[in-house]
Amino acid sequence: MQDTKSTTKYIIWMIIAMLFWGIAWTAGKVAAEHSNAEVAAFWRYAISFITIIPLVWFLKTPFKTDRVGFLYMLGAGALTSLFNYLFFAGLAHGEAGYGGTMVTSLAPIITYALSISFLGTKVSTRQITALAIGIFGALILLRVPFDGFAFLSVQSSYFLGCAIVWSLVTVISQKAASRADLMFYTFVVFGVTAFINMLFALAHHPFDFAAYDNVFWLTILFIGVVPGTFSTALYFVSAGKVGAHRTGVYMFIVPIGAMVSSAVVYGEVVALSTLVGCLLAFAAVILFNIKKS
Repeated sequence: MQDTKSTTKYIIWMIIAMLFWGIAWTAGKVAAEHSNAEVAAFWRYAISFITIIPLVWFLKTPFKTDRVGFLYMLGAGALTSLFNYLFFAGLAHGEAGYGGTMVTSLAPIITYALSISFLGTKVSTRQITALAIGIFGALILLRVPFDGFAFLSVQSSYFLGCAIVWSLVTVISQKAASRADLMFYTFVVFGVTAFINMLFALAHHPFDFAAYDNVFWLTILFIGVVPGTFSTALYFVSAGKVGAHRTGVYMFIVPIGAMVSSAVVYGEVVALSTLVGCLLAFAAVILFNIKKS
């Protein structure tokens, strides 16, 4: 009974973390509208990096890895900085609800495809079927059956780039998992991401605090601390208790936070194709992760 209560607690934490990650899409759009993609991208991870330091210290995180693990961290940091820029650039041009749904739905499907193609991951017939369903869901989400290649618009191309880049980050994280503590890995990735994004933000004077209004600073502080440090910590702690193989399913809570918050703040209406595509991708992730008894 105690184990069930403990697991339930971690499931609730995981749900909270996913909802905040969803809300981050709407908050990110607000930040992008009150600054620019480069400055918003830098401060998002700069704040996360600063606020994760006491957490790493409190958890007594071991700062240990090998040369290969460190290279993985650098690679993940570089890719995350690219994702971070695409995130804000996409939100500057497109809808937060659509972006949060599209990226969250496509990323697991692309990750599975990359794992099978490049990591030699062995899959069953059931998992191949799941991948096919996921790809079909992705095509619906991108509205390919209805609009052809219209998804290659400015809005969708940024979000599609986000999904591809995040899939690469996920694959690298899987490879690095056995070489470093996950909190140490996150700490280094946050630092590398903030540094690279800072280099591109310098031309826009990110340290000229008076150049950006209170809405930007409050919003970017929220994104950096709550969906950033707080939710990331909840995610890692809960994933260890709930089971890593089940975390992919919880990622589909992110679109709920994105769609609801974007509807409240911007009055965005969710298209039927977005819901259908998201549900098909969700079904694919569940089918892919089912364990044989």
